[in-house]
Amino acid sequence: MGHRPDELGIITRGSLLEGVEMKLSPGRSVEDITAGKFVVIEGEKHEFFSMITDVRLDVTNAQILSNPPSRENTLLRQVLSGTSTYTTVMLRPMLMLRRGENAPNDRVPEPVKTIPTHFATVYEADEEDVRCIFGGESQDRKYFNVGTPLDMETPVCLNLDRFVERSNGIFGKTGTGKTFLTRLVLSGLIKNEKAVNFIFDMHSEYGWGAIKETGGSKQDFVKGLKQIFGSRVAIFTLDPDSSRRRKVLADHEVLIGYDQIAVEDVIPLQDELSLHPTAMEAAYSVWAKYKNDWMEALLNWGDEDIKSLADSLGVHYESLAALYRKLRRLRNFKFLVPKTSEDLIKKIMEYMDKGTHIVLEFGRESSMLCYLLVANILTRRIHELYVNRTEEYLATQNPADKPKHLVITIEEAHKFLNPRASKQTIFGTIARELRKYYVSLLVVDQRPSGIDDEILSQIGTKIIALLNDERDIQAVLTGVSNPAGLRSVLASLDSKQQALILGHAVPMPVVIRSRDYDEQFYKEMGLLLEKEREEKIAADIEALFG
Repeated sequence: MGHRPDELGIITRGSLLEGVEMKLSPGRSVEDITAGKFVVIEGEKHEFFSMITDVRLDVTNAQILSNPPSRENTLLRQVLSGTSTYTTVMLRPMLMLRRGENAPNDRVPEPVKTIPTHFATVYEADEEDVRCIFGGESQDRKYFNVGTPLDMETPVCLNLDRFVERSNGIFGKTGTGKTFLTRLVLSGLIKNEKAVNFIFDMHSEYGWGAIKETGGSKQDFVKGLKQIFGSRVAIFTLDPDSSRRRKVLADHEVLIGYDQIAVEDVIPLQDELSLHPTAMEAAYSVWAKYKNDWMEALLNWGDEDIKSLADSLGVHYESLAALYRKLRRLRNFKFLVPKTSEDLIKKIMEYMDKGTHIVLEFGRESSMLCYLLVANILTRRIHELYVNRTEEYLATQNPADKPKHLVITIEEAHKFLNPRASKQTIFGTIARELRKYYVSLLVVDQRPSGIDDEILSQIGTKIIALLNDERDIQAVLTGVSNPAGLRSVLASLDSKQQALILGHAVPMPVVIRSRDYDEQFYKEMGLLLEKEREEKIAADIEALFG
């Protein structure tokens, strides 16, 4: 890779399974060595691209520790430093690249199958190393810049072609910037046209302007996807009053008929409504009699009529009564109506077939009950259409029939993908299918330990902000080989703008400082700032709100 700067240290021991150890060079400060840093080991035949996973202070003679030099005795400290006392740094080789005269011109990094020799020299990675491993943004729109390695300014890119091949996850405890990381990734998918997105926006944070987590003054507002990408993004809303108050120009107001709700859409609500399994059996009995009108029929019955309905259906009265009482809460949702003349799914597909990305805002209807219900209703029906379209494409093999790849973004993912729900809901089905029917998930969650282990193992790429709970750290590393070193890296992340990326869309795990989501970012995404466009938006708002 050309001339290297001063060496960082030399390799002293290690194994393929546990990683290798480096003795820090004299004159290098241990306080400059941070977990997650990207380094290169120059072996005899290969360069090994590695991550720092741990740092340890060592001594050659343990007696030194029983009588350490005082703070004032700087001369003795300097004498001991680097000889009797030294620093050991644990490294995890991730990729290797052939070097020397026999190396091919088109050198491609490959998985580590061996380790460097004793006393191999270690250097800090440079810009050329990062570009070699993570690629760079180019005309083919394959790569998207998501941030930079620690202590470097060279972009780390996601391979978007590989990203959309699997379902993916963004994890981190509350307040670590999961929403900003999600906006970043969605912007890449939209700009580079790698998939069409359907975003279930629980707290109205993706479509239009949102408040930064640092405060609420005017300069702390950031733009949403609609403001950046214009007509390439459509906002659907369940709460048009909320949209108008926030001066959001929604493209479509959503109404859902009772006849569009299936029993399968109610199953994920069991925990939220505290429904016993026998109540769900009663729901199937009601559906067997009334078919698509089962919900309207049930909600229109009064308390006094439930017993006669239970007798006629042959179900337990208490189970049916409990189902009736709990489902009455759905009457409070204004977007639920007995019948609607419009086919909502047809309207959604019209937008997506044109390549338009959809953000569904919930406004004030942001209860978990509402979010679970709506996400299940729409996703189940969209998935059914995609299955039919995929089968048609396989039959005709006509490129015109090939479905556009769809990425569905859901928050609070553990509510959809916990061990019980994942076996009963459409989201568990999609996660297990990979992209068989051209549909995948982008799950956003602060409690990965609540997600079924099988689903977590299917997650292709994980973008992980700070997690404190040991169960969450263990869960998010499910399916990762040799996770011990990555645990210490996760624990050392800053609470803002740092994340560990690993999995299908990156060649090796890497810690990044995430890209700034600011005016410069908006321009790079293609935000149209021409005067006439600004005037048109102002005129539209004035006409709508006065």
